[in-house]
Amino acid sequence: HKIGKMPVYTLLLPLALALLTLLCEAQGRMDKARSQEESRAGLLRRVKRGWVWNQFFVLEEYTGLEPLYIGKLHSDMDLGDGSIKYILSGDGAGTTFTIDDSTGDIHAIKRLDREVKAQYLLKAQAWNRQTDRPLEPESQFIVKIQDINDNEPKFQDGPYQATIPEMSTIGTEVIRLTATDADDPTYGNSARVVYSILQGQPYFSVEPKTGEVRVSLAGMDREVREIYSIIIQAKDMGGQLGGLAGTTVVNITLSDVNDNPPMFDQKLYQMSVLESAPVGSVVGRIRAKDRDIGINAEMRYSIIDGDGRDTFDISTDPTNLFGIITIKKPLNFESKASYTLKIEGANTHLDHRFLDKGPFSHVTIVHVSVEDIDEPPEFSSAAYYIEVSEEAEIGTVFTTVSARDPDASNNSIRYSIEMTTDLGKYFYIDITSGALMTVLALDREELSWHNITVLAMEMSNPSMIGSVSVAVKILDVNDNPPSLTHYFEAFVCESAKAGQLIQTVTAIDPDDPLGGQHFYYSLAPEAANNPNFTLRDNQDNTAWILTRRGGWSQQDQSVYYLPIFISDGELPVQTSTSTLTIRVCSCDVEGNVMSCNAEAYHLPASLSRGALIAILACIFVMLVMILLMLSLRSHRKRPYLHDEEDNVHENIVRYDDEGGGEEDTEAFDIAAMWNPHEAHLVGKQRQDMLPEIESLSRYVPLACVGWPGSVCVGGDSNVQGYVLSKLLEADLDPCAPPYDSLQTYAYEGEGSVAESLSSLQSGCSNTDHEYDYLNDWGPRFKKLAEMYGEGTRDSSLYTHIL
Repeated sequence: HKIGKMPVYTLLLPLALALLTLLCEAQGRMDKARSQEESRAGLLRRVKRGWVWNQFFVLEEYTGLEPLYIGKLHSDMDLGDGSIKYILSGDGAGTTFTIDDSTGDIHAIKRLDREVKAQYLLKAQAWNRQTDRPLEPESQFIVKIQDINDNEPKFQDGPYQATIPEMSTIGTEVIRLTATDADDPTYGNSARVVYSILQGQPYFSVEPKTGEVRVSLAGMDREVREIYSIIIQAKDMGGQLGGLAGTTVVNITLSDVNDNPPMFDQKLYQMSVLESAPVGSVVGRIRAKDRDIGINAEMRYSIIDGDGRDTFDISTDPTNLFGIITIKKPLNFESKASYTLKIEGANTHLDHRFLDKGPFSHVTIVHVSVEDIDEPPEFSSAAYYIEVSEEAEIGTVFTTVSARDPDASNNSIRYSIEMTTDLGKYFYIDITSGALMTVLALDREELSWHNITVLAMEMSNPSMIGSVSVAVKILDVNDNPPSLTHYFEAFVCESAKAGQLIQTVTAIDPDDPLGGQHFYYSLAPEAANNPNFTLRDNQDNTAWILTRRGGWSQQDQSVYYLPIFISDGELPVQTSTSTLTIRVCSCDVEGNVMSCNAEAYHLPASLSRGALIAILACIFVMLVMILLMLSLRSHRKRPYLHDEEDNVHENIVRYDDEGGGEEDTEAFDIAAMWNPHEAHLVGKQRQDMLPEIESLSRYVPLACVGWPGSVCVGGDSNVQGYVLSKLLEADLDPCAPPYDSLQTYAYEGEGSVAESLSSLQSGCSNTDHEYDYLNDWGPRFKKLAEMYGEGTRDSSLYTHIL
């Protein structure tokens, strides 16, 4: 570009330059003055310059090797003699743009990009090289970068994610896309974008102008395909050939709707459960499967029919997918061995748009089998409460407990009392009938309640044991006499007058009658006419002791004994006589006791040394005599016994008491057991067994007691029942010794020709025994004669040969 006109050279160049300079200066002063005047006048006028400027236009993205020529600046004052220097300043001056200071040519030394900077504002000024002063004011001009189509459309946020419900209708909007083009939208079609779909047909389409993606195929099912990836293209130049294009990916996910009904895998489910399973136990779980997911697959289960709807329950697990079948009532194989449940599973969230695809529920059958287990015996009552009078005789049957095997086998039951609950061993239970009886006298005042536990054990399986609590209340009988409570001693002042109260007495009675205690007081018959004191019954379980006279004196009599007769009001009436000791005391004016001694006795303060020595000597002699007597007595009673293990042979039992031979049946009275009604308690007790229960068989009645099927008590069964009960009692007692043998001494005894073989009475003799007489007893004692008749004699043999 060229600005201004070229100057006309003449021969009078120096003169012209001088004139021009003067004119310019004059013009400048005039312009300045005019400008000030116009400014004062409020007028704006254009200042005439010595050179003209305009806009420069240049295309972007120049790729040549030489700097890009932009344009040329020229001043009217430039005569071409090099006296004027052009200066360029502003945006990119010196870095992006350069100027030839002599010619005014402007070049771009860098590649220009309109998308980076669309225009540059530059300033130019002409200077006089000689004076180094500006010839003209600084002027501005613009370099505009013209656009070319060098940028493709871009999707700034891609790839995109979108979600739509499955089964969406055609035309449903999925997402709206926008592509941006950096080219100049005001210049040509470089920035006019058109959208198209490259991948994703026929499921989706895109609006060419708006970039809106829509559903183009109906009935898309998430259960068939859930995710779709489509490619959208944006092309500039209005989509014409040669335009630049950009693409992006849109991932479209189909969300679930409840369009699939649930369905059980099986029409019939088989389950089993033990009859001992507690209430609330889980029997099993079922599931109606649904192709939908999330809340659309959540289920609700219910038992709608079946004979087990009252015995079982069903609930939904925390995931709302499974049905959990639990026990609602206790199970019993013997009562019912199987149940049938009709269970329905239904969706909890329905979509009304797809109700025509229902019903959204399904039904199945569950068969529950109850498995039998070996159960312990069960008592006919959960607990027993019995009242027994404390005057009940030993052997009284006060109740009968009954238990049975709940299993189909119905095994025999044996009864026993748990020993830890009857430490005093007051009661006995018949092993077969369950009859509870007393074996010790009962005393309510000692123990008013007995809480025992009765055990029932299966004979075929001893590990199966049932138990029941039996509470025995001991009823009171008026069997204790009343007695004075606290006061067994009282006092009377010497100054007491007749009719004065000296003591109030009360009584106690360990009995507890239903109507409460009622005591009656009187003086004993021997003191009915007592001249000193009298008794007044207050009829409130108390009595007053009153004086009958005055003039009391310790010197005359210091102590009086007053017998008081007390009786209770229950039948049979119990009475007692208690003696009240009354002392005569000296009292002050207020009646407080000062002294109750008739006179003061003074003992000597000390004894002589001789008397003390004599007393100590007597005590020492007495102690020595007592020790000697005790020593002699112990030596006399000590048996002369020796125990040699070498002489113990088989079938020998060693004991310390005299055997009775044929008459010795004290170990177990067989005759008494076979004849329980003729049994009587006589003779010695076994030394190796505590006589806690003496011939219990005589207390067992002959009649059958208990539920049908139990073994009758009495007759020949008494022996078996008694032996079995003692065996069970010994097995359950951890402290009892193992008495597992029954010893019967049915041979040589006091009635024999040979008399007793025992050597227990030989302890009184210090000489050796002679056994040669054994040869005279016959063949039965030949072996003994060989063992003891010759060779070593042992005088300390204390064994019985069985």
